[in-house]
Amino acid sequence: MSFSNLQRGRLRAGTVVTATLLAVALAAPATADEGRGHGQGHGHATDFRLTVMGTTDLHGNALNWDYFKDAEYDDSAHNDVGLAKISTLVDQVRADRGDRNTLLLDAGDTIQGTSLAYYYAKIQPISKRVEHPMATAMNAIGYDAAALGNHEFNYGIPYLRTFEEQLDFPLLAANATNDSTGRPAFQPYVITKVRTPNGKPVNVGILGLTNPGIAIWDKANVEGQLSFGGLVEQAARYVPEMRRRGADVVVVSAHSGADTSSSYGDALPFPENAATLVAEQVPGIDAILVGHAHQEIVERVVTNTATGKPVVLSEPLKWGQRLSVFDIDLSFSRGRWTVQSVDASVLDASTVPEDPKIVDLLADEQQTVVDYVNGVIGTSTEAMSAATARYEDTAVLDFINYVQAGAVKAELTGADADLPVLSIAAPFNKDAAIPQGDVSVRDIAGLYIYDNTLAGIKLTGAQVKAYLEKSAEYFKAAPAPGTYAAADLTNAVTPTAPNGTPDYNYDVMGGLDQPLTYDIDLARPVGSRVVGLAYGGVPVTDAQEFVVAINNYRQSGGGNFPGVTAAPVVYNRQVEIRQLLIDWVTDNQVVDPTVFSSTNPDWRLTSGGTPLTVTP
Repeated sequence: MSFSNLQRGRLRAGTVVTATLLAVALAAPATADEGRGHGQGHGHATDFRLTVMGTTDLHGNALNWDYFKDAEYDDSAHNDVGLAKISTLVDQVRADRGDRNTLLLDAGDTIQGTSLAYYYAKIQPISKRVEHPMATAMNAIGYDAAALGNHEFNYGIPYLRTFEEQLDFPLLAANATNDSTGRPAFQPYVITKVRTPNGKPVNVGILGLTNPGIAIWDKANVEGQLSFGGLVEQAARYVPEMRRRGADVVVVSAHSGADTSSSYGDALPFPENAATLVAEQVPGIDAILVGHAHQEIVERVVTNTATGKPVVLSEPLKWGQRLSVFDIDLSFSRGRWTVQSVDASVLDASTVPEDPKIVDLLADEQQTVVDYVNGVIGTSTEAMSAATARYEDTAVLDFINYVQAGAVKAELTGADADLPVLSIAAPFNKDAAIPQGDVSVRDIAGLYIYDNTLAGIKLTGAQVKAYLEKSAEYFKAAPAPGTYAAADLTNAVTPTAPNGTPDYNYDVMGGLDQPLTYDIDLARPVGSRVVGLAYGGVPVTDAQEFVVAINNYRQSGGGNFPGVTAAPVVYNRQVEIRQLLIDWVTDNQVVDPTVFSSTNPDWRLTSGGTPLTVTP
């Protein structure tokens, strides 16, 4: 790992000693009236304010650009994205607080999620000669450390190691261990020295925690190589060690949500979202930069049950839309620094322009990717939209299921080749659309915005029905026939319903050679809503066998759908579904919905057997 660059007069570390990164930074004193927040500020002349900034879930967003729309994000909606915007906010904070009084962290999921990230993973993979644009931007901005996210492992461990080598700061993951040695696979933490006017530096410990779900979601990439322990368990091991090594302040960068939950049920012994548990159960932590959940938490104060002391959490949404800012006030007494208070705030990236230095730095890479995603690869005989895909049968999801099922069927051998093939797809992106006429990479990529790979599993008819019953939990009850607004019928995640079901957890299932048809009767109780399940017009029996094309996230337990994790796997070539769709259009040249989509709907929402009318 290189630590060679000097940024803004701040000296970057030259060596790493065990788990400790030593960096030198000068600092200015806080004024006497700045002791405030969650703790007691005394306003001593020796008081010092440390500011720790944080981003999370950048997901390949270097610039404020929507590759699927080929346009900038609209700042009036407060959804501007990207590191170029973050850079402007960071510069403002450094100017306000004092450059040398600040640190900048990230909480993971950096290198997956946009066409930019995909291009430099699959089309022109990063190497010793090709630097990742996210590494280029983050180095230029001057990050001090970053936790690993689960999506860091999507492209395999060798790719991640290449990215790691390109960074001028460490990637941290205290709960990632090497299976062959039992030792940490990445640095667990760093301790950074921040010098102060009175001559006694503040030692800032930064602990990185990643998500245990990696063992499920990227099983093919990590099984037998890396294991991922619980966040609470590993924090309990390393926080005391950091304190023993002299950390005056401990900040955790955790790729784990604040609200305790797990999408994988009891498939793992460690919760997916555990940041609050870490704050409650592990003494010695002052602040936690939260990630993974894609939520905006300006400030949440959690009381540690052992010490009674407050721990401040903040999560800056996602994609570089927000910047968390922790102001940590310390007092010096009897030869040591003590944290007196911690305050958190969140800054909005849509309120500032992009930093032209970052825009210019990535101009060539940006143009390369824009040209790539706008390249024409075929034509479509009709326009297709995903706008209504979450509540009615649409050709867009039929197309995804057709390509997935066809790819799996082509690889089946023996008795499996004689089984009927089904496929599942979810309405990932309501804005996705295929135009009539020329179709570009961008158009197809918009249908499938995640870097999932394709698998094929065997399920019985009873398991297929149970799977669809789980999917049907997405809908609210409709006790009587009639017309319903989509927002009143779906249990989707919205700003007013943050604990709803994500659109990506509603799956539509379709058949390849014959249609799979069913009704979802919303007058019936959850668990018995799927009515009239038939394949090729013949009722599906409990013992009937099917091959189901499914993405790796689902197959490994994501969304906690029943039956899939233990199902026999009959296909798994680790081919990305998005690329399969692009390749299908490239090879076939013409997208014709009459080939893969029935005139009559394959599935319907009903109430008491009567089809519902749903309005947008």
